[in-house]
Order: sequence, then C-alpha cells, then structure tokens
Amino acid sequence: MSVRTRDRLGGRAAIAGIGATEFSKDSGRSELRLAVEAVRAALDDAGLTPADVDGMVTFTMDTSPEITVAQAAGIGELSFFSRIHYGGGAACATVQQAALAVATGVAEVVVCYRAFNERSGRRFGAGVRQREPSAEGVALGWGLPFGLLTPASWVAMTAQRYLHRYGLTPEAFGPVAVVDRRHAATNPAAYFHGRPITLADHAASRWIVEPLRLLDCCQETDGGQALVVTSVERARDLPRPPVVITAAAQGAGRAQEQMTSFYRDDPTGLPETGVVARQLWRNSGLTPADIDVAILYDHFTPFVLMQLEEFGFCGPGEATDLVAAESLPLNTHGGQLGEAYLHGMNGVAEAVRQLRGTSVNQIPGAVRALVTAGTGVPTSGLILGADGEERARGVW
Repeated sequence: MSVRTRDRLGGRAAIAGIGATEFSKDSGRSELRLAVEAVRAALDDAGLTPADVDGMVTFTMDTSPEITVAQAAGIGELSFFSRIHYGGGAACATVQQAALAVATGVAEVVVCYRAFNERSGRRFGAGVRQREPSAEGVALGWGLPFGLLTPASWVAMTAQRYLHRYGLTPEAFGPVAVVDRRHAATNPAAYFHGRPITLADHAASRWIVEPLRLLDCCQETDGGQALVVTSVERARDLPRPPVVITAAAQGAGRAQEQMTSFYRDDPTGLPETGVVARQLWRNSGLTPADIDVAILYDHFTPFVLMQLEEFGFCGPGEATDLVAAESLPLNTHGGQLGEAYLHGMNGVAEAVRQLRGTSVNQIPGAVRALVTAGTGVPTSGLILGADGEERARGVW
C-alpha cells in the first residue's frame, strides 16, 4: 500500500456477511454482549459458524477486546487480530485490514466489529474529560483553554472558515440533514424512522456551536455492527452474493491532528480525505462518474460537503448544490444523522445491502458504492462492487 503507487489488494477479498443489533438509546446490556450479538448475526448472514473464524479486527477506544469477543462468541484459535486507531476514521480500515489478511493467507475468515453504549454509557459527544498525558493531548491543549472542548466545537472552526471562503450561510448544511433524515424515515432500523425533516426544520433547530445547529450533529447510539470478510472465491460458495472489496485505503494529511488540524495552510478542506480519494480512484481505475451510491461519514453535515469536494464529485464550495439536486444517491440508510451512530460501520453494511439489492431505499441497478470513514481524523475509505460487475471488468 502506498500513496504513490497502485496496490494489488483489489478483487482479492469480499464481504460475505453483515449483522447488527437494534439501534437504541439504552441497550440495557453490556458492550461485550452487543459485540457478540452482532458477530453472531453477521456469521449467520454469511452462512458460517464461529469455528470458521480465524481473524478479528476492531477499533481502539473499545472495551471488548478481540480475544474476549472470540471467547464469548464461541470462536476458537485466531491467527490474526488487529485494532485501528482514530475513532470513526477506522471504520473502512477494519475492512482493509481484514482484506489484507485474507489476500496474504494470514487468515481465511475475518470478522470486523464495533459495539458500544455510546448513548447510555460513555458519550463521545460530551468531549474531553479526564485524559492521560499524551502527545495527542498536547495538540488538543492549544484549543481547550479557549472553550474548544467537544467534537462539535472542533468541527465548527473548520465549518465557519468553509462558509466564509465560499460566501455561504449555515443553511448550506441543510440539504445533507434533510436527505439523511428522509432516508431514515423509511428505514425501520433507523432511530428516526418515520421522522423526516425539512430545510425549515433545519434552519429553526437550536445552535450547538455556530455555525452548527442541532440537526447538523449526529445522534449518539447504543448498538453493535459486524462484517465478515473472506476470499472472493469462498464467498461465492456462501448463501449471500459477495460484495467485492474493489479498493481500500487509509489516509492522513500533512499537519494532521485528531479533529484540531487548524494550522494547515488551508483549513477549509479535509486533506486526509483527499489522500484516501486519490488512492481509491487510482487503485480501482474508477472515477466519481462510476459510483452509483455514496455512503459518506456524516458525524457533522459540513464534513459531508467537504468529502464530496475532496473526492471530485463537484468543485470547491459546490457540494451543497450537488446534495440538493440529489444527482448522487447519498446515505440511503439515513446515515449517522438518521439511522445510528456506530462509528461508520453501519454505513459499510448499507453499502453491502445496496450491492446485494436488499436496501430499504434501494438504488436500482447499483453495482458500485463508495464508503468513507470519520473525517477530521486520519481516515479510511472503500470502493465496493457487486461481484458480477467486478468479475466482468477483469482488472485483477
């Protein structure tokens, strides 16, 4: 894997199973139990058993270690286990790590999972609490004394500059919230099922940190999500249509910090997303015009706009018009604003459903999906493809 040369990972692994718990505000059970329920559901979906699993990948900031989840789920020996840093930026990288293990023969069946009581337990949105001293903490320390204590406050700095640069108002963020909530309204699994919003609702919602309103900020969720990754060949013998991992990438930009990269030359974009985008397009041989549905990490609405621009779907400052025109299907599960905040793992699952043809908001004929992970932090992304389409391309 290199930011400069094409890699050889594409087409060598597939997502064969997905599974989740219900999404709630008070699960009433431990994070370990949520993880195990999601893992079991994903294995059932793939037509596999715990005995088939020999690899596991999760995030840091997780209270359920791989070996503990394996033991509780009835999984035996592991030949591969890995954790990815930087919160939501890890979502797509867990799949990349699993694909790397499968492609190199280190493991045959790898489960990626994320589970937490993020509403009823530790709430990431509450911001900085007691922290151990670290180099990362030094970066945060430049802003904390001035009241930049929460993720919303950190994103607001970049969002305000973005609006200033392109002569926009906070209403520019509204189309993202409206589209997400409309999709959530028709998704029975979504917390905001049956509750769409309008642009007027967005504009009337209370300020959190200007220019961010309540409806610009994702919810907090209890729940779990898991994915099963294996070789494309093995996946073809399983019950569900394989979803091929066409390209996968991680990215960190110059002067990268975690949510507080305010000292870059240009603070209006997401350079880490640009690093991911360049790799995904190069490694897949695809362009934005080839993408049928985009599942973009939407912890805050302005960062969805910036991602669209970094990936080249439109020019700088033009993304709000792109979203409003609905020319690109976006976050068809409702996103983290509407369905659930599972650090982006539920977004990967929605891309799988779209390419299987089983989404509740199905895009007719969808064969390729772009998925992104958390932004403002070192991040990751995926291009996923329907098996028949990717096999026909014959590029691997």
